Amino acid sequence: MATATTPRVDWTLIWAQRGFRFFFVAMFVSLFGSGMNFVGVSWYIMAATHSTVKVSLQVIVVTLPGLFIPFLGGVLIDRFDRRYLGVSLDIVRGFFVLATAYIAWSGHLQLWHLYAMTLITGIGSAMYWATVNALVQEVIPPSQFTGANAAVLVGVQSGMLIAGAFVGFLYDRAGIAGILIIDGLTYFASAFCLYCIRSGYVSPRDHLKYPREYSEATEATAEALASGENPEVAEAGLSLAVYADLKEGFAYLKQQPLVRSLGITHSIMMAGVVSGNVVLVALVNDILHAGARGLGFLEAGWAVGAITGGLIASQLRTSLRMPLYVAACAVLAVGHMATPFVAFLVGAVVMQAIFGLCRALGGVTAQSGLMSIVPRHFMGRTQSAMAIFTTCVQLTMSIALGVVAQGVSLVAGYALLALLYAGATLSASRARQLMR
Repeated sequence: MATATTPRVDWTLIWAQRGFRFFFVAMFVSLFGSGMNFVGVSWYIMAATHSTVKVSLQVIVVTLPGLFIPFLGGVLIDRFDRRYLGVSLDIVRGFFVLATAYIAWSGHLQLWHLYAMTLITGIGSAMYWATVNALVQEVIPPSQFTGANAAVLVGVQSGMLIAGAFVGFLYDRAGIAGILIIDGLTYFASAFCLYCIRSGYVSPRDHLKYPREYSEATEATAEALASGENPEVAEAGLSLAVYADLKEGFAYLKQQPLVRSLGITHSIMMAGVVSGNVVLVALVNDILHAGARGLGFLEAGWAVGAITGGLIASQLRTSLRMPLYVAACAVLAVGHMATPFVAFLVGAVVMQAIFGLCRALGGVTAQSGLMSIVPRHFMGRTQSAMAIFTTCVQLTMSIALGVVAQGVSLVAGYALLALLYAGATLSASRARQLMR
């Protein structure tokens, strides 16, 4: 994080770096497409089924891979060039989204097609965001982590802002097929931008400060791979090496209570944002009666608040960041209790803007802190561990919100979401204490 004597971020210095410019555009394009996809598919399912449970199933499907993929993903991120991993994940997801768009355009779209597409994009996303978060650490000097994270968040939320507003007006004209076509093309645009960040192959292990200890499994694997002989030895050695990396990553997290506290708080906030879509769609449909355009306005309100929060967070002194981090979590808890009682569109948009601002303050503070604390060769596994925890919370909340909102009431659903953010407030308070 920035020191108290250098609170302000030099945006010109950050933007002057060619690699970061391409990274920024990649994030903007990627979130623009993903935002359109998520909002469009959620609204399509809600309009077709009028069931919050079916909407929550979509959230569950996109989230489920996060329980399994990060275990292997974290090891791969810390072993191979993160740029190439990001490019590959974008291309694969873009292909499957365009295939689903073709099915929708031909008039044969069924719910299971959307769930299958969502599962595939979820598998990619389970590894993608940990990859690009680790990549930021390589592209940006440590002194600029706060500004870089704020700039990335602005790019991400700008994409969500345009997507949220765009999808509300486009859905009625182009339908789900048009939205999926745009989303599919954005994946390929994002892949191109990531490819242009730098040239050559860069391994995260080139930056290890201390060499790895000698391992018979590693030595046997290297000899088998180099000679092309003994494939059974190579396979067994790789399995042992992967296991050793996982064990090393968990041991690091066990020794770092501050990293755990920041990671848990950030994961809870991430899980709340995604699972909250279940009740947000129901709010628009059942209370606001605002249709797809209303949902677009709410998404745009969130993004405006998030962009504002990112800019504010980048200019805060270190002494103010953690107190505001705790306060942001508390505002999210109280605000979600009040949301279902705001029965007019403008008020709901204002509430969403406040939530976006709080989420941005928390996100920039947590990610900047983690990048300053976590060594580069542990960042992939740290981000993946956070992704696994996020997935667990997200799955639990998505199921619970769908059932509670439909079986009890929407007010009860929002109360459950508020309870989740209350947990984030406690975790943020713990992180603040550890930083003193």
